[in-house]
Amino acid sequence: MFSITTAQLDALLVTWVFPMVRVMSFVAAAPVFNNVAIPRRIKLIVALAIGFAVGASLPQQNLPAPGSYVGLAVLAQQIIIGAGLGLAMRVVFAALDVMGELVGLQMGLSFATFFDPQSQGQTSVIAQIVGIFSTLLFLALNGHLLLIQSLAQSFEWLPITATPVHSEGFLWLARSGAILFATGLLLALPVIAALLITNIALAVLTRAAPQLNLFAIGFPITSTVGIAVLWLTLPVLASVLQGVFDQGFEGITMLARAFAQR
Repeated sequence: MFSITTAQLDALLVTWVFPMVRVMSFVAAAPVFNNVAIPRRIKLIVALAIGFAVGASLPQQNLPAPGSYVGLAVLAQQIIIGAGLGLAMRVVFAALDVMGELVGLQMGLSFATFFDPQSQGQTSVIAQIVGIFSTLLFLALNGHLLLIQSLAQSFEWLPITATPVHSEGFLWLARSGAILFATGLLLALPVIAALLITNIALAVLTRAAPQLNLFAIGFPITSTVGIAVLWLTLPVLASVLQGVFDQGFEGITMLARAFAQR
């Protein structure tokens, strides 16, 4: 008769549960994988497939039982690590959202908003266009596969142990907010500069001819100039976004090393 002991059950759970929890939290936080348009069943299947593949490649370790107090602490730590690594890449896409919001504000299209189910809020049209373009480019560059590779490598940088992660990792996540706004502003600078020159020219024109209605001619001109500059910068924007994505993957490595400091 087939039987299994408590020790064998704990060893089986340790082999699969701990890495599976980190993978699931990563899938729930990482961009592209956490898209609300993807059904939850598909997300669960993807997380289980990655978790089984990663768990099978990990060496055997002496870890506490998942039901013990120490085991529950290790489970919570794996959730923090997986979500933190996913958020490190999410910062890059949030910077692109900031770029779209700044460009839309300068073009005068900030009032043209739609409900974005991903952010659960109102987002400008330009921000949605930039978000869709960046997501398609990320998939074209096999960024989703590189995310899975970074997740697998995180088990080498941060092995599953009962040792708590270093607080430097949380400080790095807090400092990443500065990266978010700085990167978004730098990406939006070409359009902002062009629209600033346009607004100065409109101000001079209005001063020279006060009878002109600035509100009647200003909005079509700024919108046209903004869209034209965006269209002209698209070929260059692709290579720039590739560098931004590389910065996101470097951020995952830096966060893992910050968590691993002892």
